[in-house]
Amino acid sequence: MTPTTALYVPGSRPDRFDKAVESGADAVVLDLEDAVAADEKTQAREAVATWLEGRAASAVEVWVRVNHDDALLADDIAAVASAGITGWWLPKTERAEDVDRVVELTRAARGSDPLPVSPLIESGAGVAAAVQIAGAAHVCFLQLGEQDLAADLGITPQPEGHELAYARGAVVVASAAAGLEPPLGAVSIETVDLESLAADTRRLRHAGFHGRGCIHPRQLAPVAAVFEPSAEERAWAHEILSLMERGAVATDARGHLVDEAVARRARRILGHIGPPGTR
Repeated sequence: MTPTTALYVPGSRPDRFDKAVESGADAVVLDLEDAVAADEKTQAREAVATWLEGRAASAVEVWVRVNHDDALLADDIAAVASAGITGWWLPKTERAEDVDRVVELTRAARGSDPLPVSPLIESGAGVAAAVQIAGAAHVCFLQLGEQDLAADLGITPQPEGHELAYARGAVVVASAAAGLEPPLGAVSIETVDLESLAADTRRLRHAGFHGRGCIHPRQLAPVAAVFEPSAEERAWAHEILSLMERGAVATDARGHLVDEAVARRARRILGHIGPPGTR
């Protein structure tokens, strides 16, 4: 399942690893890419590997964001693939072959035991290839790296995010077409105005994303709250499913038509639904 909150931690800051796991996030992302300076890559890789080998069991997912550069990618995977991680976050994914390369390197390090891969689509080429990327083996859910994407496209996103609507839609559609979990929403640089963060996160939820990457612990609560169904939503969902048990088509208390398409939304609200391809 796509995590609701995924907290990034620089791989060069092992002093923060345990704190991140205890922060309340559903997932922790140990970052070996953008958050680590070029001259600290080796040190960060070793710190992540050491911590993973000694960490206590936890229900919190632990992902590693590797480097896209092939030489660094190979070193990253070789160093930590045997440790107890949930899977890989693959930045700057532009082709299905990028995912295949991660799977190949993982098998070399772990034998025949691959790990889930979550590709970050961060360029026009990646958006154009979203369907192929989503269909690659071992992909679990997609992500959109909106800061890098905006730079690649030469656009300046405004608060409402309309400039990114096409790319967001492409990733959501590709995920559904491939039967994947819903894509994870991109990180926000807003760590002070939490009402603004929540409003932006609601737009992502309405657009078909589930959850969001976070860069600061104070972002966790407002993001989690957005994706937690309200009491009204749950009551509506229970009403819809109760009606559907009586027949294939019905009318709810407001006179709205209720059919299987409406029931699918109700099941999602209540968490009674798998990836789009299993509906």
